[in-house]
Amino acid sequence: MGAVPEWVLISLIAVLVALLLLTLFGVAVYSGLLSEVEVRAGPPPIRGVVVAYKFRVGPYDESGNLYTESVSLAPKLVSIGVYYDNPMKVPVEFCRYIVGSILCEGDEKPLPDHVRIFRKHGFKFCVLPEVNHAVMATFPYTTPFSIQLATTRVHPALETYVKERKLCAHPYVEIYKGDKIIFMCPLSRQDDFYVPEMKELLRKEKGEEALPDSAGSELDPLMLEDTLTLELVSESREETETEGPQRKEIMGSEKSTSESGASCSSFEELDLDGNASSGKSQLDTKTTLRKMPGTWEKERSEE
Repeated sequence: MGAVPEWVLISLIAVLVALLLLTLFGVAVYSGLLSEVEVRAGPPPIRGVVVAYKFRVGPYDESGNLYTESVSLAPKLVSIGVYYDNPMKVPVEFCRYIVGSILCEGDEKPLPDHVRIFRKHGFKFCVLPEVNHAVMATFPYTTPFSIQLATTRVHPALETYVKERKLCAHPYVEIYKGDKIIFMCPLSRQDDFYVPEMKELLRKEKGEEALPDSAGSELDPLMLEDTLTLELVSESREETETEGPQRKEIMGSEKSTSESGASCSSFEELDLDGNASSGKSQLDTKTTLRKMPGTWEKERSEE
């Protein structure tokens, strides 16, 4: 039996390469390569949300591990990331961000099981406020490759939109909801998107002393740690039936400790329905954090 002609082998290799390239192109198109990026300003598609998060300092490329961890703990929840620094202005190793999952939205309450499992794995909790105006864009989320395409296409479009209109929009928020990625840069209440860890770093950079617990609670009324309200915890029949009076006594002592101002991180005593408005009035009485030169924000020009 004779040897296969060389031209046949070359032809087969060429066909395989062509098929591979076509497959990759098809995956890229399906991932959003040809999708139009439309940037607009208006009310965002989400309301105020309760978030279980972890804060990190380092390259944004390393945030994928946190997304994987949060999804593994509660696969049905919506993932979220908040990015505070512009990697074009701040060295990537010093960029700051949070990644986690949205526990509930609007008037909903977090499920005790979700709070319990995220707290067990070292996540903290905060409330990101509802805003009326934000710069937004959406991108298909059909494959993991969609994330890379979105980063290279959506972020420049958002920056161009903000710069051309001389807007103050920061930080950058990414929400992975269903089959799309929502990009959002709030135009109001930006300071309320800064978690306590980030605010503390900003205070240190400006040479300011750390705030006492009671003052920190007033400055960060929407960003309190740990778990749920006492009312929500008491709704858990399992805990009520198994722990009885001892659990009530312990919870009562925790409540008195929080009311005395000894701790500013009691998410268990937070009334998610009522504290948002009272917290905002407290924040208005304080001097808000000055803007940091390296963040995503764009200063509005003086007319």
